[in-house]
Amino acid sequence: MIQWQPDTWRKSTAKHLPDYPDVNHLAEVEKTLHGFPPLVFAGEVRSLKKLLADVSEGNGFLLQGGDCAESFSEFHADNIRDTFRVILQMAVVLTSGTKLPVVKVGRMAGQFAKPRSSPTETIDGVELPSYTGDIINDIRFDAVRRQPNPDRMLKAYSQAASTLNLLRAFADGGYADLRHVQSWNMGFVRSSPQGERYRHLADQIQESLNFMEALGVTSLNTPQLRQVQFFTCHEALLLQYEEAMTRVDSTSGDMYNTSAHFLWIGDRTRFLDSAHVEFCRGIKNPIGVKCSPTMEPDELIQLLDILNPNDEAGRITLITRFGHDKVETYLPKLIRKIQQEGRTVGWSCDPMHGNTIKSSEGIKTRPFDQILEEVKQNIKIHRAEGSRTGGIHLEMTGQNVTECTGGLDKISESDLSDRYRTHCDPRLNANQAIELAFLIADELKRNGNQIAV
Repeated sequence: MIQWQPDTWRKSTAKHLPDYPDVNHLAEVEKTLHGFPPLVFAGEVRSLKKLLADVSEGNGFLLQGGDCAESFSEFHADNIRDTFRVILQMAVVLTSGTKLPVVKVGRMAGQFAKPRSSPTETIDGVELPSYTGDIINDIRFDAVRRQPNPDRMLKAYSQAASTLNLLRAFADGGYADLRHVQSWNMGFVRSSPQGERYRHLADQIQESLNFMEALGVTSLNTPQLRQVQFFTCHEALLLQYEEAMTRVDSTSGDMYNTSAHFLWIGDRTRFLDSAHVEFCRGIKNPIGVKCSPTMEPDELIQLLDILNPNDEAGRITLITRFGHDKVETYLPKLIRKIQQEGRTVGWSCDPMHGNTIKSSEGIKTRPFDQILEEVKQNIKIHRAEGSRTGGIHLEMTGQNVTECTGGLDKISESDLSDRYRTHCDPRLNANQAIELAFLIADELKRNGNQIAV
C-alpha cells in the first residue's frame, strides 16, 4: 500500500465525482480553499472520537440528523436553529430511553454533495448533468447552471462557516439549557393529538429535572445543564473540497479533515479500491461506513483493515441501511462477522434510505411506519445477536415539511405536494422526528438496549 498523502486518492478509482470543464480554475479554487482557516479543529475531533469510543463500548448513544442535502437557497438562521432545536429535543428523549449520554452530530455545515444513480437527467428530450448538490451545480434544469462550477465550493465553505458559528453560539450560549429543551418537548406532547402516548415519558423527564433542582443542581451552577457538545458530519463525497480542507494538526502532527468532525463513506463509494476509501484511510477523523444489502461480510472486514488497521475504538461507525423488509436478512450476517473477527465498531441504524418509495403520483417519499419498523428490527436483532444498537442516523429537518407520509400529523400521499421542499430525498419534519425519538426511546426501554446474556 502506498504511503498516504491527502492527494493519493487521485491514483485510485474515483466514482461520483464531477467532471469540471476548466481544470485550471478548479486548481485555483482548491488552492484558495487550502489557505482558508479550518472549519473545525483537531481537538474537537478528538473529543468526538472519545465519545464514539464510549458508544462502541455501550456507554453512549449516537444521534445523527439533518438535511439530506443542504441548499444555498434555504440557508437561514431560523432553519439552522430549528434543526438544532429538534436534535436537542430528540436527544433528551433518547437519553431517557437509553439511560446513556447522547452524542449529538448534525448533518449540517457541509452536507452539500449527493451521489446520484445516473450522471445525467433528461426532461422533455433535453439531457443535462444530474443535480449533485449545491456545492457542485444548480438544481435548476438549465444547461449553464447544471455544469459543475468550482466556485460553488467557496460559497459552500462560507455557508458552512456561518452555520458553525451559529451552532457554537446556540450550544454554548444558553439556548441548549435542559429546562428549555424539556419545555419544548412538553409543548409537543400537549399539542399532539395522541400526546398521551408520550406524556408519561415526558413527565418522567420533568420529574428528574425537578428532583435535581430541589438538590440545588441547576443550569446556573452546572454548565452541563445549559451547554451541549454539538458536532457536524457529512458524506466525504467531493474529494477536491475534502483534500483542500485537510490540514496537519500542529500539536500531534496528524492529518485531520477540517470540513467536519465526522465523515462517512457512502454506499456507492465504499468499494475496496475506491478513491473515497483511500482518502478516508489517512485522516484521523471518525469515519462512518454505509452498509446496504450489497455489503458482504468479508468485504466489510477488508474495509476495516484499510480504514482502521489498529482497531481503534471510536474510529469506525457502521451505518446500516437495509430497509424494513430486508434488515432481518442482512444485519445478522454483518454482526456475526464483526464479532467473529473481534473488531471494535459502533453500530448505527439509518432507517431512511432503504425505505424510499414513490407515491402513486411519482413523488419520492418514505413511510413513517416503515422507518420505525426498521429501527425496531435493528434493536431486536442486535439484542438477539449479543450486540447493541449504538445510534440512529436520520434525514430530518426542523421545518414543517410534508415529505414523509404518516406520523401523528397523518401526512398522506395527497399531502406531499403541500410543502415538499427537499433538494434530494424526503426528510422527516420536526413533529415526525420528535415522535420517532419517543417511539425509539420506548423500544429501547422495552428491550433494555443491553447485550443479551
